[in-house]
Amino acid sequence: MAKTGVLLINLGTPDDAKIGSVRRYLFEFLNDPRVIDIPWLLRKLLVNLIIVPFRAPGSTKIYKQLWTEKGSPLIIYGESVKEKLQAKLGDKFAVHLAMRYQNPSLEKVLAEMRMQNYQKIIIVPLFPHYASASSGSAMEKAMKIISKWWVIPEISMISQFWDHPKFIDAFVARGKQYNVEEYDHVLFSYHGLPERHVDKVYEDGKPCADHNCEHEITEDNKYCYKATCFATTRLLAEKLGIPEEKYTVAFQSRLNDKWLEPFSDKVVEERAKKGDKKLLAFSPAFVADCLETTVEIGIEYQEIFEEHGGEKVQLVESLNDHPLWIEALEDMVKERA
Repeated sequence: MAKTGVLLINLGTPDDAKIGSVRRYLFEFLNDPRVIDIPWLLRKLLVNLIIVPFRAPGSTKIYKQLWTEKGSPLIIYGESVKEKLQAKLGDKFAVHLAMRYQNPSLEKVLAEMRMQNYQKIIIVPLFPHYASASSGSAMEKAMKIISKWWVIPEISMISQFWDHPKFIDAFVARGKQYNVEEYDHVLFSYHGLPERHVDKVYEDGKPCADHNCEHEITEDNKYCYKATCFATTRLLAEKLGIPEEKYTVAFQSRLNDKWLEPFSDKVVEERAKKGDKKLLAFSPAFVADCLETTVEIGIEYQEIFEEHGGEKVQLVESLNDHPLWIEALEDMVKERA
């Protein structure tokens, strides 16, 4: 019997591409206080009476564009990664997959893990860069559930892995499927966050903008999402031989203008207006292709680029179940075992 349980946690997905499932997913996701960090009553009113009712129909149309015959890519790739990682790790480990929101739920999966009586559980939120709204939320929810167990085994959590050599190598391998020299510019697009989320990282009271996050990693900013995104880009650009003047770091999926800048959609528009015809786009914040990569970059940004004179936005596929990604996870787990 396996002595160590491994829990992979991704963000989540609706159960299907119908409006009821999308609405349930949005309710759970947006009511998380780590996602929308405003007072409880205001969040309930904003999310339940305004955001979800108005956003659900549009989101459902987008999920229908993403959905495949087998279902959500996030689940499909998640299950494949679980199986391939299990094969790599062998009988001493048992790999489980859960979603922070919706199914397979953390409650159900952790209940199954509790019955296995593991000596140790290694929790791996599948977010390369720490953010309170992703890694932090997943770890908090898992800890809340485990804290109610009578017997709590040894717990180890991996809060971020943006600089793990094999994680970088896996994205480099994806990038090398394309000839960078054929593209006018390269976009490294990361999921956006409200500026206040990164400002809260700092204990010195100074905002993120005062910590040189675009250029270096220090003891102060090592958990700053913005700083680690820029650092990931530098590592990838160096290994892919992309000069600094040929790429831009930007942030997508914003809800308002108080989110991290520059905004990816605006960069795509600006590059087209400057005369660029071919754009290569990486999205290293996502380890599996999803709505934000396949639809937002692959479809919506393509439309923006064409509208302003560009020709092709080429999305670099995410890690999905790439062999180097499985090796990266294997290394991370064994380092904690």
